[in-house]
Amino acid sequence: MARVLLVEDHEEIWDFLSRRLKRRGHDVLLATDGQTAVDKARAEHPDVILLDMNLPVMDGWTAAGLIKKSPESSGIPIIALTAHAMSGDREKAIAAGCDDYHPKPVDFSRLLGQIETLTAAKAPVGA
Repeated sequence: MARVLLVEDHEEIWDFLSRRLKRRGHDVLLATDGQTAVDKARAEHPDVILLDMNLPVMDGWTAAGLIKKSPESSGIPIIALTAHAMSGDREKAIAAGCDDYHPKPVDFSRLLGQIETLTAAKAPVGA
């Protein structure tokens, strides 16, 4: 299963998501602000990042850009998690450096599919 960096500042959401991801066999790392997300992405090399876009210290838009610009973390797929579900928000998340977009409230089955797709695409041939 995947090593997931979950970046979320609302305890109810990260608690819900981390418990469900762990039950599905994923290893979950947690960051509660954008700067910690950037630091953990570079140091821990997760398979995928679930990134809330509205975060303290550094917002998710900025964090995504820094993660993608860093040689240590540029290849890690990022799924934007956001309550912004307006027209153009998906495109804005992709432009910021995210590889996919998932509006809140989270559809857990759909999110699992997105994680599987992105981690399968990242896996080396023959893995």
